[in-house]
Amino acid sequence: MDPLSEVLALLKPRSYITAGFDAGGAWALALDDLAGRIKCYAVIKGTCWLSLGDKEAPVRLNAGDCFVLPSGRSVKIASDPSVPPKRASEVLDPNRSGERVTYNGGGDVFLVGSRFEVNGRHAEALLRTLPPIIRVETSGDQAKLRWSIELMMEELREAQPGFSLVAQHLSHMILVQALRLYLSDRSHHDIGWFAALADPQMSGAIAAMHADPSFPWTLEELARRTGMSRSTFAQRFRERVGETPIGYLTRWRMMLAGERLIDGRDTIARIALSLGYASEHAFSTAFKRTMGCSPGRYARESAGRDSPDIARP
Repeated sequence: MDPLSEVLALLKPRSYITAGFDAGGAWALALDDLAGRIKCYAVIKGTCWLSLGDKEAPVRLNAGDCFVLPSGRSVKIASDPSVPPKRASEVLDPNRSGERVTYNGGGDVFLVGSRFEVNGRHAEALLRTLPPIIRVETSGDQAKLRWSIELMMEELREAQPGFSLVAQHLSHMILVQALRLYLSDRSHHDIGWFAALADPQMSGAIAAMHADPSFPWTLEELARRTGMSRSTFAQRFRERVGETPIGYLTRWRMMLAGERLIDGRDTIARIALSLGYASEHAFSTAFKRTMGCSPGRYARESAGRDSPDIARP
């Protein structure tokens, strides 16, 4: 798989709520339910604003815009940035999938989209590397995204048998298409693995590491793949990704190892060998340094977390 597909596979996004949101008048909601979740919505009618806080400028969203909220940070959405917000968790029904929710009378702004639960063990670490607000335009040449949104609207409006399942599948398509379009826009200057995928040279190095994580990659070899000098590549990678190339490679290997440890079908020795480590000891040392605990403890804690006998908050 390509890097974006692989990371989304680790996140295991599951469409939890797929609905329309119809708001009117002066309104504002603090989206305080984003931890461990990704929201992806399209503005079908009207205008609204997204705000992260007083220190960052609000983002205006017009009809034809799509936005993704992936970082877990609390975000305010409003008819106007100056309107005091109410907590979304207190005024909106959390079990409203497949419905068109009307708020404050409706009629002025209409959004459609989904909220995704992310179940991967590494979700928090991966989501922190994403921009808090990802905004893309569905106008112009973005036919695939626009078609998916229009089809979702039709499914929610007509509510034919099976519409809920169709809408959930469409929501996954909209999420991936929105991320693709964001990556195709070279004007962004965000930092992190996701931002680096928008850089042709950096994305080439990341794709190589993802394609063969067991290969004994060196800084020289990765720089050669990008057509850059060793020093230029190292500096550019750190600037775009926020860590060294070898640091990124090690973290990616450990995330892959973590998934296999949770799965429980491979021994630690086999996982170590498959990821390019000559010994179980070398792998265990790298795993503990990166993940904060030994492979064995990681597997045990993950098994306990997934056990149906353990109460979850």
